[in-house]
Amino acid sequence: MKVVVVIPARYGSTRFGGKVLARDTGHYLVEHTWAQARKANSVDSVLIATDSDAVLRACREFGADCVMTSADHQSGTDRIAEAVAEIKADIVVNVQADEPEIDPGHIDFLVSLLAEHPDASMATLVTHFASAGQVADPNVVKCILDRSGRAIYFSRSVIPYDRAAGGVGAVEQYYRHLGIYAFRREFLLKYTKLPQTPLELAEKLEQLRVIEHGYSIVVGKVAHSCEGIDTPRQYDAFVKRWKEQNE
Repeated sequence: MKVVVVIPARYGSTRFGGKVLARDTGHYLVEHTWAQARKANSVDSVLIATDSDAVLRACREFGADCVMTSADHQSGTDRIAEAVAEIKADIVVNVQADEPEIDPGHIDFLVSLLAEHPDASMATLVTHFASAGQVADPNVVKCILDRSGRAIYFSRSVIPYDRAAGGVGAVEQYYRHLGIYAFRREFLLKYTKLPQTPLELAEKLEQLRVIEHGYSIVVGKVAHSCEGIDTPRQYDAFVKRWKEQNE
């Protein structure tokens, strides 16, 4: 079984422009993510997919495989599908470029989920929330599962809504979705051609397209999240942690 990690790396970002090439540690942000992904035992190769000549040049500096993709893609998933269209692989793992502290074990866990559930089209991860306030935050995506560990729904709203508590109940009943996915390659190529669906458009969550079209997402539970870098403040905090660990 051949496993390929693809890291979609757009140069543009609304809240933190050019963040993938931020280099206050002496290494590009995307380079940190690439290095972490390469530590996963199940991975055969790691590929960066970009729409930027600057990102392409940077990747060549640190020795990563990188391919140019269209600038017109609506999502990172579409960019990944283009990148693997001519590549032989069984499983494709989508790792976001702005996750320099991604746990390689999470990647291995995702791959094992698809190996153990041959009827599942894709896999993703969840973890418990740290606080009730985090559950109520519409910027943090929630997921509910069935008894077999398949995703029933993803939402920015509080799900489940605890009627007795008037919203957020006991924090331990909620699962936070982590934005990492593993696809069977053939399904990935099919998925990007499926029409967008009403729930996907309403929630602005592309994984709902999978569920609405009747496909199965197997979900693994992990003990911690790996926070992405969305703002300069988050990047500064990462740089501080990295320097403390590497002094």
